[in-house]
Amino acid sequence: MDHFARLGLPAALDLEPASLDRAYFALQRQWHPDRFVAKPAAERARASTEAAALNDAYRTLKDPLSRAVYFAELSGVELPGDGKTIDDPELLMEAMEAREELHDAGTAQAVDALAAKVRDDMKASLDGLGSLFLAGDKTAIRKALLRLRYLDKFAEEARARRMNLERSGA
Repeated sequence: MDHFARLGLPAALDLEPASLDRAYFALQRQWHPDRFVAKPAAERARASTEAAALNDAYRTLKDPLSRAVYFAELSGVELPGDGKTIDDPELLMEAMEAREELHDAGTAQAVDALAAKVRDDMKASLDGLGSLFLAGDKTAIRKALLRLRYLDKFAEEARARRMNLERSGA
């Protein structure tokens, strides 16, 4: 059973966060292992398995990038599993240049500016995925998702760089 079906939601790139939360919490109450403490071992095991599967589904679908990657996989788009493989020379060059900029950013404000640019880019890229899925362009979806993974990783690196700058008093 896929994550959307597990939560009783339509398989879609865009999900209303409140609908996702309602579906998850209703099912989590139903399958929470604490409700099965006095039940036979088989029922306790099933509750534990269901609760874990619900948690995984919720975690995946709550994050827009994770949801997009999952939706792509359901749609037959093949992505490298490690999220680190960049086989697009343009993206590789973009990543290298951005990392150089981040390395050269000497103040928290400079890092914040780079991070804001990446956040805006991520939002625009996520917003554009819907049309790629409608067109069924698996190559473009794959390329967009690999770029989004890179942007997400860059955002993490920017947070770490900012914390290091703050610690060093820069």
